[in-house]
Amino acid sequence: QKGEQDELSENTAHLKLARDAADAMSAELAELNKKSAEVRNVRAALEIRQTEIVTRLKNLNEKSASELNLSLIDLIGSETVESDFDLDAARQTVEELREKIENFGAINMLALEELSEIEERLTFLTVQRQDIIDGIAATEAALREIKQRSRDRFRAAFEAINRNFSEFFQELFGGGRGEMTLLEAEDVLEAGIEIVAQPPGKRLQNILLLSGGEKAMTAIALVMAIFQYRPAPFCLLDEVDAPLDDANVGRFVSKIAEMSEKTQFIVITHNKRTMEAAKALYGVTMQEAGVSKVVSVRFE
Repeated sequence: QKGEQDELSENTAHLKLARDAADAMSAELAELNKKSAEVRNVRAALEIRQTEIVTRLKNLNEKSASELNLSLIDLIGSETVESDFDLDAARQTVEELREKIENFGAINMLALEELSEIEERLTFLTVQRQDIIDGIAATEAALREIKQRSRDRFRAAFEAINRNFSEFFQELFGGGRGEMTLLEAEDVLEAGIEIVAQPPGKRLQNILLLSGGEKAMTAIALVMAIFQYRPAPFCLLDEVDAPLDDANVGRFVSKIAEMSEKTQFIVITHNKRTMEAAKALYGVTMQEAGVSKVVSVRFE
């Protein structure tokens, strides 16, 4: 009986040890289950984070391709991030730039085509402008040449007419001195002409100070000087002999007859001596009131 009690006690002790070991293993299993649950939670969180990161990388890649025309891998390879890079400041700068870009409005897809047309138009207008500039330069050169030729021809004509005027003045006045002078000017083509006359027995003076007959004789001398230089088919003189005395009329008609070889003179006059020197007379009479009649006489 004592042996059975000892065996029972020993079995009881083994059972207790077994229970303690089972409790310890249960506790360890519970701890392992807890850690396993925590690991699963961490894994789930990591999987979620991985999914978020993959999605974000995908979005970044698409955004980089659409906005920068570069893939994310190419962008990372081409850009270097400095050690003092400020992400917040960079984000603010990007937002500001994005706002400016958005303020530009919608993109004109025809801008390149319009630019090509405008550049073509600009090239055309540039060529036209250069042609105009060249044309202006050529015109200015031609104008300078024309003005120079005009100055030369004017000086030559002025000198020749002035010589003729001096000769006719002396012939019509029976002496004296008459000449033309150019008033001072930067351009001879814009210079005024002053006529000075010195009839026989008088001092040299401006034509405005002469008597009516002297003015008429001086004007006749100038007209004849011009016609001597450049004869014309016809010359009409309207009562230029009215203020002249008989002696001056005689010299006047003598010069008219001399120059009539190259120019036909038509003289309106009431002077008998002038009429006597004419080759043909045309008179206008009014035999009836309000009715004019032309009477002609030709001297052979």
